[in-house]
Amino acid sequence: MVKSSNSALVIMAFFAIYVIWGSTYLLNKIAVMELEPFMLASCRFTLAGICIFILAKIMGIPLRITKKQLLNTLIAGILFLSVGNGLVVWALRYVDTGFAALEISSQPLIILIMMRILQGKKIQPMSVVGVVFGVIGIYLLVSQKQIITQEESIVGMIMIFFCMLCWAYASLFVAKADLPTNYFVNTGYQMFFAGIVLSLMSLGFGEEWSSPLAWSGKVQIAMLLLIFFGSILAFTSFNYLLKAVSPEKVATSTYVNPIVALLLGWYFLDEQITLQSIIAAAILLTGVYFINTKKTLAIFERFKR
Repeated sequence: MVKSSNSALVIMAFFAIYVIWGSTYLLNKIAVMELEPFMLASCRFTLAGICIFILAKIMGIPLRITKKQLLNTLIAGILFLSVGNGLVVWALRYVDTGFAALEISSQPLIILIMMRILQGKKIQPMSVVGVVFGVIGIYLLVSQKQIITQEESIVGMIMIFFCMLCWAYASLFVAKADLPTNYFVNTGYQMFFAGIVLSLMSLGFGEEWSSPLAWSGKVQIAMLLLIFFGSILAFTSFNYLLKAVSPEKVATSTYVNPIVALLLGWYFLDEQITLQSIIAAAILLTGVYFINTKKTLAIFERFKR
């Protein structure tokens, strides 16, 4: 139960992960069509991590953490950002922003199944209904002709699914792990480590690095927005919420993210919104709703404690 004194902070944090993260699909899509994906993600998170460290020093926030916390932030950073986000950026070269957001919206289903497999948590009847709706929605989404007839789209779809597995496992891991108590510092270490790992991934894949001065104006703007809003603000809010509320509640951002991503992709990139995608979204998000009913969440909360 969240204390009333923290209610305003929780609401603002949810706004950040709901709306700002919904816009990052568009920003990443704009940037990745010009830049190498792992280089892009590495620059974003390394610079965001360094900015957080500088801000923490200015505000007098200590950066010292224990060895255990250092290891846990490294693990979380790799799962959340190096893999969980880096591969999504790569996949956006092959799929539309709206499709990526809709596929990722099934994350609460993955978390629920992982809780059953890894923690032995029984799936409640309402959640079973949600899983059925979710599976149907995902099937309608990925079975569209323009998806199954394009090999590159299938590769992107598979990469996004793997990202979801990593992100879901990381959500459960972070909820129990010993991490820096300051959410700002926690975010900084995760992003900095993720950026370093992504740079190694970029070099391993033989990506060609380029100077920010050589980037187009729209890519430079997209990168700045990704660093300061999509990374520092939104991810700090995400880490805060994972400790303040349950992972399943945090995953409800998937209600809003796809809508924001679909509309922005349609408006700015002329991406097509098909009738089948709309039906798939309605069914999929209905499934997520059933998973996140008050009764189900209450059970999750008791299990978490």
